[in-house]
Parts: sequence; C-alpha cells; structure tokens
Amino acid sequence: MSDAATASPDSEIAACLRTPAASRYLGIPESTLTKMRVSGDGPAFVRLSAKSIGYRKCDLDAYLASRVCKSTADRPMAMAAA
Repeated sequence: MSDAATASPDSEIAACLRTPAASRYLGIPESTLTKMRVSGDGPAFVRLSAKSIGYRKCDLDAYLASRVCKSTADRPMAMAAA
C-alpha cells in the first residue's frame, strides 16, 4: 500500500505548510498568497481552525503545474479564464 493510501487525516494536517512556508515554497510574498486566498485565485488550502490556514504540498504543486507556460505570450489557464 502507498503512503497516500494509509495516511490519516491527522497526518495530512500535520504535513500542511503554514502560510509563511507555503509562500517560500511558491516563491511569492505572504501578502500575495493571502490576497490570492481571499480572491480565490491561489492554491487550494485547508482551514485547520478558525484562524489557522494550511497548504498541502500536493495542492501547491498542482497550482504551480497549472501556471506552466512555454512562451511569454502564454497565459496560465487560471488567468485565461478571468
């Protein structure tokens, strides 16, 4: 069995990156990540509590993958839909 199949919800929460770590992972300022969360333009996040937000690495990787371009004329799918 893979680790993903045996991972418990508690272990997934423990593996969540908080906003400062997620912003470093993405290479963007924390304030930008926060604004993206409010507008719905950023990566998926997990509400750990009323005031605590976490990001799963798989969601950050999926967000980055959705932003890949081959030319400066290309627009990521999320931007093209806006």
